Amino acid sequence: MQSNNRLFPLLFLLVFGFYFSVAQEDPIVPLPIKAVTDTLKAPVLTFNPLDADSSKDSVVTDTTQKNTGLLLDKIKYKAKDYVRINQKEQKIYLYDEAEIYYQDTELKAGIIVLDYVNNEVYAGRIKNEDSTYSQTPNFKQGNQVVIPDSIRFNFDTKKALIWNSRTEQQADLGAAGSAVGAGGSDAMKVLAEITKKENDSVYFMSNAKITTSKDTIDPDYYIRVRKAKFVPGKKVIAGFSNIYLVDVPTPIALPFAYFPLTTGRAPGVLFPSFGNDPQRGYFIQNGGYYLPINDYVDFSILGDFYTNGSYGFRTQSIYTKRYRFRGNVNFRFENLITSQLGFDDFSRSTIYNLQITHTQDPKANPNSRFSASVNLGSSNYYRNSANQVNLANTQNNNLSSSISYSKTFPAYPSVNLNISATHNQNTNTEAINLTLPTLQASMERVFPFAKRDGIKKGLIQNINMQYNLRAENRIRTTDSLFLTSRMFDDARVGARHTIPLTTNFKVAKYFSVSVGGNYEDVWTFETFERGLDPDSGREVVQDTIRGFDRYNRYGLNASIGTTLYGTFNFGEDKKIQAIRHVMRPSVSWGLTPSFDQFYDDLLDENGDTVLDSNGEVVRYSRFEGTLNGAPSLNRANTLGFSLQNTLEAKVKDKDSTALEPKKVSILNNLNFTTGYNFEADSLKLSPIGFNGGTTILNSKMSINFTGSLDPYAIDNNGRRVNTLNVKNGGSLFRLTRASINIGYSLDSNTFKKKNEGDETEESDPRSDENYRAASGGRTDDLFGAGIGAGFDGGMDRERTSDDDIENPVYRTKLPWDLRLALRTTYNNSNRQNEITNNSLMFSGNIELSPRWQLGFSSGYDFKNDGFTLTQFRFQRNLKSFDLRFNWVPFGRNENWNFFIGISSSLLQDLKWEQRSQRRLGRR
Repeated sequence: MQSNNRLFPLLFLLVFGFYFSVAQEDPIVPLPIKAVTDTLKAPVLTFNPLDADSSKDSVVTDTTQKNTGLLLDKIKYKAKDYVRINQKEQKIYLYDEAEIYYQDTELKAGIIVLDYVNNEVYAGRIKNEDSTYSQTPNFKQGNQVVIPDSIRFNFDTKKALIWNSRTEQQADLGAAGSAVGAGGSDAMKVLAEITKKENDSVYFMSNAKITTSKDTIDPDYYIRVRKAKFVPGKKVIAGFSNIYLVDVPTPIALPFAYFPLTTGRAPGVLFPSFGNDPQRGYFIQNGGYYLPINDYVDFSILGDFYTNGSYGFRTQSIYTKRYRFRGNVNFRFENLITSQLGFDDFSRSTIYNLQITHTQDPKANPNSRFSASVNLGSSNYYRNSANQVNLANTQNNNLSSSISYSKTFPAYPSVNLNISATHNQNTNTEAINLTLPTLQASMERVFPFAKRDGIKKGLIQNINMQYNLRAENRIRTTDSLFLTSRMFDDARVGARHTIPLTTNFKVAKYFSVSVGGNYEDVWTFETFERGLDPDSGREVVQDTIRGFDRYNRYGLNASIGTTLYGTFNFGEDKKIQAIRHVMRPSVSWGLTPSFDQFYDDLLDENGDTVLDSNGEVVRYSRFEGTLNGAPSLNRANTLGFSLQNTLEAKVKDKDSTALEPKKVSILNNLNFTTGYNFEADSLKLSPIGFNGGTTILNSKMSINFTGSLDPYAIDNNGRRVNTLNVKNGGSLFRLTRASINIGYSLDSNTFKKKNEGDETEESDPRSDENYRAASGGRTDDLFGAGIGAGFDGGMDRERTSDDDIENPVYRTKLPWDLRLALRTTYNNSNRQNEITNNSLMFSGNIELSPRWQLGFSSGYDFKNDGFTLTQFRFQRNLKSFDLRFNWVPFGRNENWNFFIGISSSLLQDLKWEQRSQRRLGRR
């Protein structure tokens, strides 16, 4: 209190003295100087440094122009070791697992220094005791992530200075992008010594590396750029650039470069491959342009050009709409010139191929569906195509197409309506069969004597009927007349209306009986009148009568069948405990009357009937040669027999813990069919047809066979006679035809013990649609594989990541697989005793190491003593690169192909490819 009492008089004297001295001076005269407002403003601290979660200032914002130095949001920060606030330096220090969050910006690092006056942040790594660095900064702004060694960032200007940055740009090309061989997701890594962030969308880099290698610290390849402009998610525009392989510069360089980084589908040039063809000169193949039209449709065009004037192009468009439909349209055309004009071997030809697929999602409309699968064109397109992507399809001998639209009217009785157009083309004979169109309609089965929702029992309640309609316009033409007006000259138009009436019931509990009848009304729009040629008097000529005409036919049928089970037990202590035999015999009867009212006598030029060599009147039907043919002139009263067999065994399981024996199939099926016609004047017994199949060797081998046994003999002209073959000095039956197909597949796990081969089998990527299109329509590589852009020669399995590769020094695993297919056909219908077809197809693959694969596919035709398409494939996975060599050593398609290029689809144009052309003139 005393000190305070002494201080008060002292302050009073100082204030009073100052006032008295001022009062004694003259009055101050103001100077004539205009006042100017000071533009300098002191920085404002917008948050409490001691409170990391403090709120914004509650003072009302001034309506004057905002100061750019103000933070627009609160800053959140934390650290594991310590958070130190230095009031003198006006900075906050965060150490060990430091984190800062501001708006859409996240920063994590070992050390972070926040300058809250200048609104800047500095981040770097922590130096460990062993002089190594850890906790690399991770800077994220929006969707962009940068991993540098250190960074300096300004919250106000959004500018940054980054040292040794690493960023990854994803590029998902989508479904449509995969059409041109660049599908799937991929990533491009951008590394730079110094990066200046100008704004959210522009970065400037110095001494940068661009690569797709998984190892960004020590990439096996990269493109070095000295200066570049980087727009995340869009592009990199660089100056002088060249490729480095394992840090060794290569002479592959460009004065400037452009790297697209657009996510999703983007238009762009498809880089071609180059080569030399002995017959057509130097060429450029598979070069073109890709264009995404919109979110649902894309379009790509590829072209081939040869110095002798040959050319070709291929267009492809893929469209898709989720939960609605998807499909693609491909068109291929080639104008091929062989040799040079003026030479004897000069030739010119044009070939084409059209492929269309359309699939409707079942969820789109449950009552209507449209689908299309089209593959048509020149019969020799695949065999003569100069582009080697079609190599595997040279083994296909059939092209087929189908376009259909179906509609269901669900009201009772429901009606199904289907309109379709089909196409079938044999590339060997060049014969083409078309239906343009086919109309089918069917009404659901109706039970007139039973309640709609009730249980149907007995003979009467099970009586049911249907209605079916089939109308079509069938065209048979050849490859040379296809798509011309002459292809319609031999068109046949007709319709069939069918009404089946059936019922079924049980007899004696174990026999199933079916009785019914069938009525059919056949329409046609042209018929044929026949007569002898008045000039020759012997040749039969016909006249086409245009106009509507019809006939009907009907018949009765019945069948009875049962199932018999037989089990032979050998004892539970035996290896084979029991064998079970299941038989399903059935007897059927059919009656068809004679429809002689639709037949006329053949007349000569005088109007007299014509007799055959046996003195009988020659008759014909005006419906012969129409779409559905003519009704039968002969009465048929046929008794049919069929027997189905299955055979399986119960085998003691090797696993002692198993509670039940293992079931093993011995015969999957063994079927016999024949018939006897009571109304026939001769050859009443029909040939016995048989077919069967089984699998053995743990289902690794499949065996299927079919054939026919004839009980009648034949004369010297090969015609069947009404004499049993056994009475003619032969066997009980004549084997007239037979065929057998054997398929066998095995791999490196086949011969392993059970405890060694318990690993889950990896899925085979060759089962997808792209591989099926590239391998001749098969899911395996028996026919070889296509060579060219987007195809991997059938060797590619799922790429194994570097961490999963197992390659021990001793007992190195060598995974392999092998497929065999044998087909043999026998014909003895006229005592020729001939093997008409006997060929063995085989293919396989082996992995010499996790990155080194070999494969082959071939076949041998024992009938013609020659090999089929033979192909060897070699592939090496060089991490970021793929190396492939495909070789067809001999034959019509003799060629080789060498390829090395970057695996990533983003830089797939960085490649070197050398190939030869198929030598089409050699065999």
